Amino acid sequence: MAFDAARVTTVTFDSYSTIVDVDAAEQALADRVSDPEPVSKLWRARSIEYTMVANFVDAYQPFYEMNRDALQYALDAHGVDMSTDERDEILAVYHELDVFDDVRDGIQRLRDGGYDCYVVSNGNPEMLASMVSHADIGDLLSDTISAHEVKTFKPDAEIYRHAAGRTGTPIKEIAHVSAGWFDVMGAQHAGMQGVWVDRKGTPYETFGGDPDLTIETFYELAEELGV
Repeated sequence: MAFDAARVTTVTFDSYSTIVDVDAAEQALADRVSDPEPVSKLWRARSIEYTMVANFVDAYQPFYEMNRDALQYALDAHGVDMSTDERDEILAVYHELDVFDDVRDGIQRLRDGGYDCYVVSNGNPEMLASMVSHADIGDLLSDTISAHEVKTFKPDAEIYRHAAGRTGTPIKEIAHVSAGWFDVMGAQHAGMQGVWVDRKGTPYETFGGDPDLTIETFYELAEELGV
């Protein structure tokens, strides 16, 4: 389905990998792990997998705790012996991840163009508060919406429907922007338009249909919406 700009009144953004760069967490591992890249990749993969499994086995816990457990698994899997304090120091980098260069100006253009902008994230409220502060976008967002409010994670349709209710917007009028393919598909399944931010030049998934729109930066979305 082609992107329908005329339909959009509200834009929602994912947080991690979309607004802030989770790959920056690898640097926090570098001082303590001889080969941080595979540890970092497994950490991120398990973190996402845990949230999806939790949806099906009724094992919700706040995302920060999911992320902690995923980090511990990645360390164990690679034979890294680390104290709890050291692990938690690495985990804490999620409060100050690097912000992508296009984020503030891109959201500013959307807001100036009349679009209400929100963050809809798996992150728990404390994580989102620190991310918004670190990214310096609090003045541009109408609000943040956390999976913790419904205690279920993406791509469950419930979180997107909850977001539509919180924004007061018919779900079909929302464009959801994410670097996560599963998040884009979840938003589309729930009735939003799905905008995939392809920040790494990777192919989209080969099942489930295409995004309504693929962009490399938030500027391209602003252009698509005519602002």
